[in-house]
Amino acid sequence: MTSMLDRTQPLDRDDFRVALQDAIKGREAKNASFSKAWADGKLERHHFARWAENHYQYVGPFADYLGYVYGNTPDTCTEAKDFLLQNMYEEELADIRHTDLLIRFGEACGTTRERIEDPNNANAVTRGLQAWCYATAMREHFVVATAALIVGLESQVPSIYKKQIVPLREVYGFTEDEIEFFDLHITSDEVHGERGYQIVLEHANTPELQQRCLQFVRWGAEARYAYTRSLYDEYVAPDLSTGDAEPLA
Repeated sequence: MTSMLDRTQPLDRDDFRVALQDAIKGREAKNASFSKAWADGKLERHHFARWAENHYQYVGPFADYLGYVYGNTPDTCTEAKDFLLQNMYEEELADIRHTDLLIRFGEACGTTRERIEDPNNANAVTRGLQAWCYATAMREHFVVATAALIVGLESQVPSIYKKQIVPLREVYGFTEDEIEFFDLHITSDEVHGERGYQIVLEHANTPELQQRCLQFVRWGAEARYAYTRSLYDEYVAPDLSTGDAEPLA
């Protein structure tokens, strides 16, 4: 095995995968205060409405992010380009647009399509996460952007939604039709996350690219954690007033 401290040679695939996974550990959005309050049954429908309004501004442009990565991917990397196209197709064209499912959930929580689509209803941290995704997709090497967006962000989705979908059914009383957005992404993003890992493991073939990937996976995980925590701090803590809001770092 290549030493984790050896920067003159790239890590082998096994060590690099472990390093990518470790870059997310301790920064998982499923452990942020909003996710915990959700899983513990402490939220109300108007809190989910605020989540939908913010989440749309983050995930709504996801196909756009991937389009920039696709444009930066060499024609020789056929499997990577095919994956990006498939991911964009599933977001926008397959059966039903994913954002329409998100809007359906938001409407069940009492908000409207107009409010969800209006960026004025997102908070500053959400807008910052969206801007970071755009900048990373446009400016970084395609494998670094893939690491950031697919490994650092999208691969977390199944572990987040698996904790959240059960209370949506059993505690909050949503119907299966209303929570289809979550059920779909538990399945699809497991596949997307694994394919993202394989692309990064294959094409991050220098020490410099590997370290850049690890840095952007960490930054992506930190950004999603901060985004999720901000939802609690801004919309939930003032209502609950239980003193369990996370302290500022």
